[in-house]
Formats: sequence, structure tokens, C-alpha cells
Amino acid sequence: MKIPIVFARRFVAGETADQAIEVVKTLNQEGVKTSLDLLGENVENLQQADAAVQEYRELFDKIAAAGIDSGVSIKLTQLGLDFGLDACLERTSQVLQMAQEKKLFVRIDMEGSHYTQITIDAFLALLKDFDRVGIVLQAYLKRSMQDVANMANHHASVRVCKGAYKESESIAYHSMDEIRAQYKAMVMHLLQAKCAVGIATHDDKLIDWAVAWVEENKIDRSLFEFQMLYGLRRNKAKELVAKGYRVRSYVPYGTHWFPYFYRRLRERKENIFFVLKSLLVD
Repeated sequence: MKIPIVFARRFVAGETADQAIEVVKTLNQEGVKTSLDLLGENVENLQQADAAVQEYRELFDKIAAAGIDSGVSIKLTQLGLDFGLDACLERTSQVLQMAQEKKLFVRIDMEGSHYTQITIDAFLALLKDFDRVGIVLQAYLKRSMQDVANMANHHASVRVCKGAYKESESIAYHSMDEIRAQYKAMVMHLLQAKCAVGIATHDDKLIDWAVAWVEENKIDRSLFEFQMLYGLRRNKAKELVAKGYRVRSYVPYGTHWFPYFYRRLRERKENIFFVLKSLLVD
């Protein structure tokens, strides 16, 4: 039985690009930039990966036609990564070329830990030919400070998040204090290297720390932005915009929304209550 998208509406902007773009227009009016994410991961064959490339072509055309302030986030397993790096690079290069022609920025999402190294390898290969591309690093992975140093050496654009996949304690911190400590170290290292950084968090402790640290260290505001998931912390986003900070909302859409929705529910039990409330309150 297919679960109706009404359950996910708090976190997913719709099942079509047109629905998502209407959400983006509203966010843009509030001063919030966006990154559209066509949901889907781990395609079953390369024909599905090719279909995703075509969907991105259509999405880029719609973004340009709508005149909205939005980039795009992609997952490499949606573009054939499970079928080899070469197959994925071929398709991802097509996506980045189309985005470059429209002057759109593309963020490569990080997936589970077994994809971390190959995603970094793919990103660095693509970075040789494309400049409107960035990557995501996860603060709960114990390896991430090494990856931050590598990205800083390449002057890469990095989105720093805590991480939402279930990982073993052997490779990932499970203590929030340890995750926050590494998160801060990652952001500081990247900004001190003058990399563009997406400070992606809903955690007030990290947001308050980041605001204080960038002001104390006189970090150029053009180097960073706060990033949040659609459906979460909208008032906090407005508050940061009012203070003159750049804020970007990650706006997912599409028919393959359940894995993303499930990760949001697993992250925080409060999200389950948000979903139940949305079913009862108009």
C-alpha cells in the first residue's frame, strides 16, 4: 500500500517540480534562498539514472523560467554510483554542464558512510571541470576532520551537517557533545581557509555559537550561510535573515520521498508529533 504524501507534507514540498517551485517562491519572498532536491537514491538500473538526468534538465529549465533564487542538491546513487564511478561521473557531468549553462549551483549530498570516500573521489574529479559545485561533510563521522583538511586544500564549497544515517560507533560519534565539538572544528577550519561554508543545523547551541564566532573573528558574511531543512525552524530562519545573515532552505520534492521522510522522523521524536499535528490541524 502506498503511503499518501500528506504524511510527509511538513518536510516534502510536493511530488512535482512545479509544486516545489511554488514553495520556493514563498521562501524567496521571506528572504530565504533554497536548494531544490529531487528525491531518489540507489536507482535499480542505468536507465533510471538516465531518466533522472532528464528530470534535472527539466528542473533547470523550470528554475530559470521562474526566476527563483535556488540551487539544486543531488545524490550520486540516483545518478548511477552503484554501477561504478565512471557511469556516475558520465551522468553527473551532464547534470553539472546543464547547471553551469544556467549559472546554477549544484550541491552533491553525502549519503551513508559506505559511500563517503567514493563520493569525495567523484567530487574532486568533477571539481577539475566545474566550479559551481559543492559537497556535504557529516560531523558525526570520525574521519571528517581529515576530509575537511582535504576540502580546504581544494578551496571547496562545503555544507557541514551533523549526519542523519544510522552508523556504527566504530566510525561515528554518538555523543551529541562530541558531534557538536567536531562540527565547530570543521566550520572553523573551513572558514579560516576562506572556503564557502553552509552551516547546516537546526541546533540552537550551534547556531548561537556560529553567530558569535563569525562576528568575533570578523568572518566575511559572503563566505557562509545558515542552512535548514524545509519544514523545520522557519521562525529561526526569518530571525537570521532579519539580522542580515544569508539563509538557505533545503527543499525536497518528488515521488520517492519515503526514505528522506523516514530519516527526518528517526532524527527527532518531536518530528513525529509535528506530522500527527499536521493531520489534525489545517
